[in-house]
Amino acid sequence: MNVAEPTVPLLDEARAAFIQQRVAVNVASCNAEGVPSLARAVGCRVSADRRKVTLFVAVPRAATLLRDLRAGGGVAAVFVRPTSHESIQLKGARAEIVPLVDGDRDAVQNYAEGFRAEIFQLGYQDPFASALAMAIGEDLVGVAFEPTAAFLQTPGPLAGTRLGGKP
Repeated sequence: MNVAEPTVPLLDEARAAFIQQRVAVNVASCNAEGVPSLARAVGCRVSADRRKVTLFVAVPRAATLLRDLRAGGGVAAVFVRPTSHESIQLKGARAEIVPLVDGDRDAVQNYAEGFRAEIFQLGYQDPFASALAMAIGEDLVGVAFEPTAAFLQTPGPLAGTRLGGKP
């Protein structure tokens, strides 16, 4: 009998924590013609087993992206810490648009507070910093996907290095 080799999640605990706080998050897809769509996410949730990532996006600002994802477009997300430029990119073959669940609005609020603190260190001030980070009152949905590839994207010699995989 041939038993499939177990795999580990692409995100280890440290990277799962990294993508959930103090980072700028952009999520992208494309339509059938290859025309890209992009939106800022306002936080994310990583499942307990670290195999699923759910990004929170504001429906009015992400309409084109959501359309492309519903049509079956792949998904890519980049997470960048503004003060250090530390970056991780995740890719998935498909994404599902899901409603927020208990705790997600708190995650969005925590994300906003952490991101504001992060960009304050760079000299950004309110009201700009708050406008960039906040989406609390907006109509939000989740973009849930299982990463099929993960890469370090921090500028430097390791940029593009593949993460995760088999143990």
